[in-house]
Amino acid sequence: MPDIRINNITLHYETTGQGHPLLFLNGLGMSVGDWEGQAGYFSKDYQVITFDCRGQGASEKPPGPYSISLFCDDTVGLLRSVKAWPTHLVGLSMGGMIAFQLAVSHPELVRSMVIVNSGPELILRTLTQKLEFLKRRLIVRIFGMRRMAEILAGRLFPEKGQEALRREMARRWAKNDKNAYNNSLQALIGWSVSKYLGEIRCPTLVVSADRDYTPVSYKQSYVSRMPDAELVEISNSRHATPMDQPEIFNRIVSEFLMKHS
Repeated sequence: MPDIRINNITLHYETTGQGHPLLFLNGLGMSVGDWEGQAGYFSKDYQVITFDCRGQGASEKPPGPYSISLFCDDTVGLLRSVKAWPTHLVGLSMGGMIAFQLAVSHPELVRSMVIVNSGPELILRTLTQKLEFLKRRLIVRIFGMRRMAEILAGRLFPEKGQEALRREMARRWAKNDKNAYNNSLQALIGWSVSKYLGEIRCPTLVVSADRDYTPVSYKQSYVSRMPDAELVEISNSRHATPMDQPEIFNRIVSEFLMKHS
């Protein structure tokens, strides 16, 4: 479980397996352990790389501000340092935004990408959207990460039979530093690469849960603007699809990667 100095901070990363590099990009508040349902599965055929973004997991948590471009620069530094490019990308939520930014800013580093419950921008256009982000920031600031983790885990894994997953995810997410979490949350707001969608040439698979925060129709609207992109919907899933539907998710992603390896 090595650490590496990138852009004057220490990032924690893990790698396993051999073959074409396959980089998993974390969602907000995630760490490398949250990809355990994928790392073992894909390391049979790929060099799997996971890492904690600045401010998360075992990586350094410098003061903000953070930005998607900064997360992207950290990712580029890691890929170049470990000589793992061009790489397949799998990005969940915030990780999908980083993947989009990477495909726009450094297309030579990207072999293909899988975007999971994410999009090419996060612009708060409605009062409801603005209140949702404000509420999340206030919960973290007033009640701390443990309460935020319990709320998120209950929202993402509410089904009967998901009790153990719900408890485990709440335990992991509660470990986040609240200042770094809020810095990361703020980094998402206002970011956009939508105007560059037509320039993204790498094969792209967009995976949408049927019960995600944003509807499937939103993903279809931006997929239609990309030269080489396709959309797959996963049923009975919420925002954390790789965790709540790991077998279906792994099979769909594996089939896509096999076509582009």
